Amino acid sequence: MTTLSSATAGINAASTHRLRTLWSYRELVWMLAWRDIRVRYKHTFLGAAWAVLPPLAMMLIFNFVFGSVADMDRGKLTGHPHLPYALFAFSGLVPWMLLANGLTAATSALVANRQLVTKIYFPREVFPIASVLSALVDFLIASGVLVLMAVYFHFRSDGWSYSFHASALMLPVVIIVQLIFMTGVALILSMLNLFYRDVSFLFRFGVQLWMFLTCVVYNLEAPSGWKRAIIELNPMTPIIRAYRDCLLYGKWPFSAAFLNAAAWSLILLLVGWWWFRRREFEFAERI
Repeated sequence: MTTLSSATAGINAASTHRLRTLWSYRELVWMLAWRDIRVRYKHTFLGAAWAVLPPLAMMLIFNFVFGSVADMDRGKLTGHPHLPYALFAFSGLVPWMLLANGLTAATSALVANRQLVTKIYFPREVFPIASVLSALVDFLIASGVLVLMAVYFHFRSDGWSYSFHASALMLPVVIIVQLIFMTGVALILSMLNLFYRDVSFLFRFGVQLWMFLTCVVYNLEAPSGWKRAIIELNPMTPIIRAYRDCLLYGKWPFSAAFLNAAAWSLILLLVGWWWFRRREFEFAERI
C-alpha cells in the first residue's frame, strides 16, 4: 500500500512538473503558432481571405446539391422550417474546418520541425498545440463572416429572423471543449506520424469521410436507426450541434450527448498526453 501511494505521488509530481515546464514555454507556443500563420499566407494574393473561401465554397456546393440537384426538404436538413440552409451549413463548416485544418497541420508538426526536435530541448507538445492554435485564427476570421451571414438573412424577412438568447454566451465553452478534443487527437496523430508516415495520408483521406459522419451539413435528426447510432458515437456530432444550439436555435448546449463528448475529450487529452510523454525519448532517433 505504501509502495502504491509512493508511486502515485511520484507520477503526480512528475505530471505537475511537466505542466509547469510546458507553461513556462507558452511564449514559444504562441511564436510557433504565429509563424505558422505567417507562412500559411505568405506570398498569397488573397491573404487571410483563404480562411473564409474553403468553407464558403463548400457551403455553396452543398447548397446547390441539396437545393437544386437533389431538391431535398430544407426543413428536414436543418431541423427548422425557415432556417436558411446556407446559414445552417456554414455554421457547421466553420468549426469543422477548425478541426480539419488544425489536425492536418498537427499531424505533420513534429516531422516538419525535425531540426528543432533533434537539437534543442523543450516540451515537444508545443508543436501540435501550436498547430491547433494557428487554426483557431482562421476559425475566428470565418466566424466573423458567419455573423455577417446571420445579419443578412435576418433582414431578408423570409420567415427566419435571429433573436439573441443567453445561450450564445456559452459559445466559448463549446469552443474550449472542441480545442480539448483536438489537442488530444493532435498529440496522438503527431506522434504516430513520426513512427509511421502513412498516418498523415490516411488522415487527409479519412477527415473527408469523417465530415459526412458528423452533422456538418445536415441535421442530426435526419438519419435514423443504425445510421444515427453510428453518428452519435462521433464526439464531433454533439459539439457541432452545440454550436448551432448556441447560435441559431437559442438552446442551451449542455445536452447529455455534449457533456459525454466533453468528458471523453478530456479523457482523450489525458491519454494522448500520457502516451506522447512515454514515447518522447524515441522522437530524435525516429525523425
